[in-house]
Amino acid sequence: MQTDFAADQEYMGLALQEAEKAAQLGEVPIGAVIVRDGEVIARAHNLRETEKNALGHAELLAIDRACKALGGWRLTRCTLYVTLEPCTMCAGAIVNARLPRVVFGARDPRAGACGSVCSLFDMPLGHRPALTQGVREEECRAILSQFFQQLRKKK
Repeated sequence: MQTDFAADQEYMGLALQEAEKAAQLGEVPIGAVIVRDGEVIARAHNLRETEKNALGHAELLAIDRACKALGGWRLTRCTLYVTLEPCTMCAGAIVNARLPRVVFGARDPRAGACGSVCSLFDMPLGHRPALTQGVREEECRAILSQFFQQLRKKK
């Protein structure tokens, strides 16, 4: 799958906008965008606290919306942009949705399943998405750092 540096930057910017929406709700600021053939088909941000649901990860919500938009569970020809490295649950959903490419910003040394803690995409699961990491990494890391600093100040 061909990559385009400028497009990756632009779409990660949209994911960062979603992360900002999450932060405004008091959610961990993670945003996700799914693009197919140059068109944004789904956007989402974390809603775990708002919805009181462990499945409220930005990636899962974006995958759900993309499946509904496309009328099927196979997200071929799509790219997922997410501000933080996916966890094992989200990486599993990415594999099962057959997303051919994932682009993330910041690494997650505590729960990242795309190289930080484990590499789910390297396992023999029948589908292995291409991975691009570190896109707008400093911005993605900064929004998370600011959020947790503010949270600690409140406590």
